[in-house]
Amino acid sequence: MAANLGGQPIFILKEGSQRTRGRDAQSGNIAAAKAVAGAVRTTLGPKGMDKMLVDTIGDVVITNDGVTILKEMDIEHPAAKMMVEVAKTQDDEVGDGTTSAVVIAGELLKQAETLLEQDVHPTVIAHGYRLAADKAQEIIKSIAIDVKPTDIAMLKAISGTAMTGKGAEAAKEKLNELVVKAITMIADPDGTVDTDFVKVEKKVGGTIDASELIEGVVIDKERVHPGMPKQVKNAKILLLNAPVEFKKTEVDAEISITSPDQLQMFLDEEENMIKSMVDKIVKSGANVLVCQKGIDDIAQHYLAKAKVLGIRRVKKSDLEKLSRATGATIISSIDAIEAAELGKAGLVEEKKVGGEEMIFVTGCKNPKACTLIVRGGTEHVVDELDRALEDALRVVSVAVEDKKFVAAGGAPEIELSLRLREYAATQEGRAQLAIEAFAAAVEIIPRTLAENAGLDPIDMVGKLRAEHESKKKDSKTFGLNVYEGKPVNMLKAGVVEPMRVKTQAIASAAEAAIMILRIDDVIAASKMGAGDAPEGMPGGGMGGMGGGMPPMM
Repeated sequence: MAANLGGQPIFILKEGSQRTRGRDAQSGNIAAAKAVAGAVRTTLGPKGMDKMLVDTIGDVVITNDGVTILKEMDIEHPAAKMMVEVAKTQDDEVGDGTTSAVVIAGELLKQAETLLEQDVHPTVIAHGYRLAADKAQEIIKSIAIDVKPTDIAMLKAISGTAMTGKGAEAAKEKLNELVVKAITMIADPDGTVDTDFVKVEKKVGGTIDASELIEGVVIDKERVHPGMPKQVKNAKILLLNAPVEFKKTEVDAEISITSPDQLQMFLDEEENMIKSMVDKIVKSGANVLVCQKGIDDIAQHYLAKAKVLGIRRVKKSDLEKLSRATGATIISSIDAIEAAELGKAGLVEEKKVGGEEMIFVTGCKNPKACTLIVRGGTEHVVDELDRALEDALRVVSVAVEDKKFVAAGGAPEIELSLRLREYAATQEGRAQLAIEAFAAAVEIIPRTLAENAGLDPIDMVGKLRAEHESKKKDSKTFGLNVYEGKPVNMLKAGVVEPMRVKTQAIASAAEAAIMILRIDDVIAASKMGAGDAPEGMPGGGMGGMGGGMPPMM
């Protein structure tokens, strides 16, 4: 890049910097974003295919989950990275619908490309897309249906839709039941749900059917000492965030010992210190100790003698779940232990699961935390099940919080498309073209569902439109049944999603598409090539671009 001053070029950018402008920059960014959408598009829907991702060290991930695929892919292009952000936002906000969000963003850009070729200015397209996105939010809210947190059958249907096509079909009924039970158990009275309090423990071995919900907390640890009891009934649980070890001095200090007697006295005193710590724990009435830090060998011996079951190096998140389930307070100092701060549980026991010892804390009075143990034949099956369950837990919690859901299977998208076309007719100028492009873009969801199921997308979208335009009482809920290859009432079929899945997907996709559209200049700094010398040195400066290139104008 250079500026001319009296015939003398003045260089503004470093040599080797790359700059693309105008239509070239736009088409490059759009192509990259479309490529990302194309990569995940085949995974959409119940008949979607899976992807196998192999990283640099040979680890394999087999998944159908959009956000997992995009996170695992090593994406270099800056516009493509923005598409990954769309999936991440969708995942953080709702937990499901990540593939849909990316596919819609890709299609919005594809439609915009056609308008750019007709010389519609990017700003006009962006303005039209914004209007359309706002209108789309209104339309979705108008077709949403209310759901009560007590409507278990509908919540199960929402969970089932999130799990469909993710390898969980074999035991879908059972898993739906576990998910809904878990969410209704941890929901707060004010309707908020924090899915962090549902712990998912993965264990390879057994079948998917062997997965279970534990009304309490399961910790992947074992007793610290074999002399401790394996089972404690009517447990009084102490949650400790301090080590049960002798304290080392804060400052550097030296102790000089001149005779063997003194050494023995020193060691005895150390032991007494630890014994008094254990005495304080036992005196509080605690018979189960869960410690976030370490437990000294001598302390283990005394705890075992006092018949206290001890676990050490427990994660902070597990302590918090235990605190919520048992009503215990997390204590940070052994001197501050009080009997009133202990938690209660009907039973704490060590059990073998999949060949490994685990501690089960169950029989809590009103557990506001629970654990899902996921079983499966191989590691890949368990990992994919875990991802499916995460999605299902999130969507059920969103449905409980928002109390709104919509029919799935492409039904809302077809309705959106028709209503947005009507809305476009009320607008003036070229923005009308952009709103129509938006309406065409959202149809990508039913089209993709049809394509992935081996059906004719044009036929299927035509049939769906006809159903929605028939203005029958339930016409708005007609979506594509990919198994039978025809439109059916998705509400009756139990294929439903929380409203937030759709509103968030459309909002994120529109924002990303608008941002990519508005870029008309890409200036990339030069990269230092392997054999390049630093700047100003002979051979430097061309930055891996190859010598002899004319400067970018």
